[in-house]
Amino acid sequence: VCRSNKSPWVCLTCSSVHCGRYVNGHAKKHYEDAQIPMTNHKKTEKQEKVQHTVCMDCSSYSTYCYRCDDFVVNDTKLGLVQKVREHLQNLENSAFTSDRHRKRKLLENSSLNSKLLKVNGSTTALCATGLRNLGNTCFMNAILQSLSNIQQFCCYFKELPAVELRNGKTAGRRTYHTRSQGDNNVSLVEEFRKTLCALWQGNQTAFSPESLFYVVWKIMPNFRGYQQQDAHEFMRYLLDHLHLELQGGFNGVSRSVILQENSNLSASNKCCINGASTVVTAIFGGILQNEVNCLICGTESRKFDPFLDLSLDIPSQFRNKRTKNQESGPICTLRDCLRSFTDLEELDETELYMCHKCKKKQKSTKKFWIQKLPKVLCLHLKRFHWTAYLRNKVDTYVEFPLRGLDMKCYLLEPENSGPESCLYDLVAVVVHHGSGVGSGHYTAYAAHEGRWFHFNDSTVTLTDEETVGKAKAYILFYVERPAKPAAEKL
Repeated sequence: VCRSNKSPWVCLTCSSVHCGRYVNGHAKKHYEDAQIPMTNHKKTEKQEKVQHTVCMDCSSYSTYCYRCDDFVVNDTKLGLVQKVREHLQNLENSAFTSDRHRKRKLLENSSLNSKLLKVNGSTTALCATGLRNLGNTCFMNAILQSLSNIQQFCCYFKELPAVELRNGKTAGRRTYHTRSQGDNNVSLVEEFRKTLCALWQGNQTAFSPESLFYVVWKIMPNFRGYQQQDAHEFMRYLLDHLHLELQGGFNGVSRSVILQENSNLSASNKCCINGASTVVTAIFGGILQNEVNCLICGTESRKFDPFLDLSLDIPSQFRNKRTKNQESGPICTLRDCLRSFTDLEELDETELYMCHKCKKKQKSTKKFWIQKLPKVLCLHLKRFHWTAYLRNKVDTYVEFPLRGLDMKCYLLEPENSGPESCLYDLVAVVVHHGSGVGSGHYTAYAAHEGRWFHFNDSTVTLTDEETVGKAKAYILFYVERPAKPAAEKL
């Protein structure tokens, strides 16, 4: 219909090929057009078969049913689905397709020349691998690419021993799904590990995170379907579920034992959230002190809250969209957002504090202090705000440092920290392009071995610090700067 060669899906009823949902959605329209009017409840077997409900992805050979809105994991008695897969694979290996691949390789090689970089006098090709978009899954891809560049976190998962989830009849076979294995055999940690291992392998072909996405569907119902999702919400769910699963056993060995054996993650740096400490809390875990003062009697209440990230408001004076004519106005900085988060704030009428001394709700003030900083500081800028009926986006540019973010002035006891223990360097940025949370597109910038890359689903390109600094950040990942050895200090 649209002559697109992206994401082809073949109808298993009539063999017509259409584009997938995240291109122009003609495969779904084909299914909708073929529906039989529900005139009576008794449908014959023949009528049942001509509804064109099942199709196959020509790239990954996954089978999908539009009526169930789900991936199909079984086959016919004659194994017809597998025969279609084998036929498509044979076509892919045919001389005609090989010729097309050769032409495509020539195009890729010509574009790859722009992706070469001189390092120490020698020319080095890109070693980064993109992630295929499975249908509005850019929110997941941006988060996965960001996390894959946080070395300490990524290395922990990559060094975990592999778990073989399949046994018996399915052992050794190529699988196109994980959902048929049952709830008990689904492992988010294992699929997350496999995905991280697939990245940075130097493969020019984008990796398809299907297995991970299906596990996400299974254990995080909020993310089922193919609509656009919030990248920050996904990141929080992902980290929380990884944390919970890591507290269980792993190949007969307690995950906490593995964590304790990792010399890089000392016990003194752990922050427990919902149970025992894991690599998630050891890397991302910090502690906030929430201080509330009653304005009537002066009673002070203190509470300590663990956190994995900090959500920062963009101050109201910067929220109006900046046009070219307003460029001379004040620029919002990350420090403005941090100051707004930690400044003393008087709670409004809807947030009255229950004072234990006054025995009733009273006007009060609130202030946050950071009691303990994490190894990786994740800062989420609140770009989406509810109005009467809509969720609007704050499109304000927020200036952020690429190196040397100093968090000392936000600490509860700054005198107890070393001169360089509060400095952070940027490692990744997630950007939302577009106007609404339910639409638009997510990409990520991340630093790897001193070079900055732009991750746009399956496309990965080299970029520079100036381009990164101009991005309208949504989520920022900062890594604690390692303290200099005593000899260097002297």
